[in-house]
Amino acid sequence: MRSAAGPAPGPPGQRRKRPALAPRLRPWAGRRLPPELIPRRVGRIAGALPEGVRDPGFVDLLTRIDEDVFRGATAVEVFFDGQAAFTSMLEAVESARDEVLLESYIFKADATGRRFQEALIAAARRGVTVRVVADGVGSLETRRSFWKELEEGGVEARIFRPIGFLPLRLLFRRDHRKILVADRRVAFTGGMNIGDEYGSSLLPSGSIFRDTHARIEGPPAVEMAVVFTEAWIESGGSPFTIPPLPPGSDRDPRLLVLDSRPGRGQKELASVFASVVAAARERLWITVAYFAPRRRALSILGAAARRGVDVRLLLPGKSDIPIVRHAAHALYSGLLRRRVRVFEYDAAVLHAKTLVADSYLSMVGSSNLDFRSLEFNAECNFLILGEETGKRMEAAFENDLGHAREIQLGPWRQRGRLHRMADHLSRTLSPLL
Repeated sequence: MRSAAGPAPGPPGQRRKRPALAPRLRPWAGRRLPPELIPRRVGRIAGALPEGVRDPGFVDLLTRIDEDVFRGATAVEVFFDGQAAFTSMLEAVESARDEVLLESYIFKADATGRRFQEALIAAARRGVTVRVVADGVGSLETRRSFWKELEEGGVEARIFRPIGFLPLRLLFRRDHRKILVADRRVAFTGGMNIGDEYGSSLLPSGSIFRDTHARIEGPPAVEMAVVFTEAWIESGGSPFTIPPLPPGSDRDPRLLVLDSRPGRGQKELASVFASVVAAARERLWITVAYFAPRRRALSILGAAARRGVDVRLLLPGKSDIPIVRHAAHALYSGLLRRRVRVFEYDAAVLHAKTLVADSYLSMVGSSNLDFRSLEFNAECNFLILGEETGKRMEAAFENDLGHAREIQLGPWRQRGRLHRMADHLSRTLSPLL
């Protein structure tokens, strides 16, 4: 995917030479997918694979779509609560010896944010290069003094597109990624921002978000460092050198890093999703915080259900953005008629973005199934092949179902008129949400 070598800074006043290998992210910006790989057609290829997501041809198909290779991981761990995830992330920062890269849509100055701030400053003071990027909208409530304290502690901090005199088209395009890389050896991504609501013991249980994050070790961590450079450089950070990426692997567990931003990788991400749905043979279980896709997604999911795949959607029973939940409600009848089972999670605010197919393929990341993720945001996801992770993801999904209620078509059709009106209006506005 991503070979990257940034230009080394030269003496003041001296023009820097362009490196032989400039940073390049794949799939490259402006790329046109081959006609047979576009989202509405690629399912024909994936659906014809004899062994579905386990078929060697499925790996070949995804590498064609994303222009990248699967890289082997020496370890994969998935976290389903914030306390465990943050503990592991802080341990990675505290053990780093050379470099820490942190990119987060939201970086709050609450108790959790202060713990990270202290760990990042401590790393910088012991000689580690520490770079931080936070989104200008997601982190709008975090005061300048917080970033100043980071910089005074030796951390290089940047804000991605801060609110100001931005053109409207750029104001809507946000950095929704959640990335941590330590020494290009360990990397994290998922749905968790830096904030108390993801698992602080200081908050009441009803305020805690249910989210999922993943930690990997090995060659994919180098690739995640390259992904970080995209927002870092756009935010005014100085380029830095990353050596050639390790080769691909055909042994599990292995990962494909799926990153996207407006103008790069978004159609590929949609094609990968369509391929996974078409290649599933037994089970396809999806958890997503914000569900407001194009109508085509309903047809793709319905086609899988009609051929006998157990397709389930776990969606929020309560949401931090209620209007998006209403936009999803406008799609429930169409899903249920297509035999897709829909559940709403009530135990907490559901914020996870995951997928598991046939106990083998898992996806953990920041991408929702909505217009914002697929049109306006920069996102990052791990697509993981491996039985151990797949089975753990299915067990977590089943556990979540114990705190959810299934939506039935008959009662759903009887919901009140005001509810229906809110659903219709929210669906109409969903491209702007």
